[in-house]
Amino acid sequence: MDRDQFSFVVYMIHVRADRWKVVPAEVYQALKKSACPERYLLPNYDILHTQSSAYIVRDIEEYLKAREVKV
Repeated sequence: MDRDQFSFVVYMIHVRADRWKVVPAEVYQALKKSACPERYLLPNYDILHTQSSAYIVRDIEEYLKAREVKV
C-alpha cells in the first residue's frame, strides 16, 4: 500500500465514522473484520478514489451488509 492508498483508507474510515456517528476505531474494526480494505478498497482504489465520498460510503455499507458485519 502506498501513501495515497493509505490516506484514502484512513479518510474513508473517518467519513464512515462521521456518517455512523461512531468513533473511527469502531469503523476500522468492522472494515478489518470484513477485510474491506484488502479485498475492496485497495484493489479498486484506481476507480474509487475518483468517486464521491457519498458513493463510496454507500458501497462500503453494501459490502459490509453482504458480509453481515455491523458497527
